[in-house]
Amino acid sequence: MKLTAWILLALFPFFTLLSGCNRGQTNGGVKPTFGGRKLEVLYPHKGTMPIKATCTTGMVADVVGKIGGPLVQIERMMGEGSDPHTHTVTSADLGMMNRAEVIFYSGLHLEGKMIETLEREGKKKPVFPVTEYLSPSSILTDEHDHPDPHVWFDVARWSEVAQVIGNALALYDPTNAATYKKNTEAYRAELAKLHDEAKTKLATIPKENRALITSHDAFRYFGRAYDIEVKGIQGISTDTEASLREINELVDFIVARKVKAVFVESSVNERNMESLRQGCKSRGQPVALGGTLFSDAMGKDGTPEGTYIGMIRHNVETITKALK
Repeated sequence: MKLTAWILLALFPFFTLLSGCNRGQTNGGVKPTFGGRKLEVLYPHKGTMPIKATCTTGMVADVVGKIGGPLVQIERMMGEGSDPHTHTVTSADLGMMNRAEVIFYSGLHLEGKMIETLEREGKKKPVFPVTEYLSPSSILTDEHDHPDPHVWFDVARWSEVAQVIGNALALYDPTNAATYKKNTEAYRAELAKLHDEAKTKLATIPKENRALITSHDAFRYFGRAYDIEVKGIQGISTDTEASLREINELVDFIVARKVKAVFVESSVNERNMESLRQGCKSRGQPVALGGTLFSDAMGKDGTPEGTYIGMIRHNVETITKALK
C-alpha cells in the first residue's frame, strides 16, 4: 500500500498535466490560439481538367466555384437547411470524398462530427480547412476557449478566406495559377463592395435597437464587424442544448432592452425560439418574429439566397427591416 501511494504521488504532476491538456489549457492560464496554419500542398495536381473538388458547406463551395470557375468541378455535401454542426458522414459523402482530387471544408470544428473522416482523407489528398489558415487574431472564441467557426458573417474576414482558397488552388494547380489569381482579385472586389453595403445599411438601425437575438450563437463575427450586440439561445454549436436558466436570462435581456424582434434560422429548429417568445409574452412584452436568417446553410440552389453574396444581402435586409 505504501509503495502504491508513493507511485501515485510521483505520477500526480504527470496526470495533472494530461488533465490540463485535455481541457485545452496552457501554462500560465494563456488561452490557446486557433488559425495560422501554413498553406502547403503535398500532392500537386497531375490529372486531367477540370479538377474534381468536394466541399462540405454551400458557403465554401460558392467561393471555390467563383475562383475555380470551369477549371473546377464541385460536389457539395450539405445543401439547403443542412446543419454542419450535427451532420454525420453519409455513404454519399464518402463517395464524394473518394471521387475528389481535393477537398475544401470550413474548419474550426464547424463540421464537428466529420473531422476524423476529413483528416483521414488528408493523408491521401489535399484537404483544406479554409478558416484555419486565417490569423489567430481573426478568430473569436467562446467562454470555454472553443473557436467560433462562423467566420463568413464578417464579409471582410470571409474575403480573406477567398484569398486562402485562391492560394490553395494555385499551389495545387500551378499551371493555372494566373487564372486563380485573377478570379480571386475579382471576387474579393465584389466582397469589399458587399462589406461596405452591409455596414451602410445596418448603420441605419438606431443604436438602442441594435440587439440581434437568434436561434444559436452564429452571429458574433457579424456583431463585431457591424456594431450589433448579438445573443443566441444555443451556443456556437447547435449540438449543445440551452438550459432553462439561459433562456430565462435571455428573456430578462429582451425585456430590459425592449428588443423589438427576434430571428429564427433556416437550419435550426424553431422550438427554442417559440419558448423564448412565450417567456417574453408572459413578462408583458410580446416580441415579434423578425424573419428567417440563413446561418449555417445558404438558401435554395438557383435563388439569390443560394449564393454567399445573396445570403448576406438577405440577412442584412431582414435584420434592418425588423429592427429599425
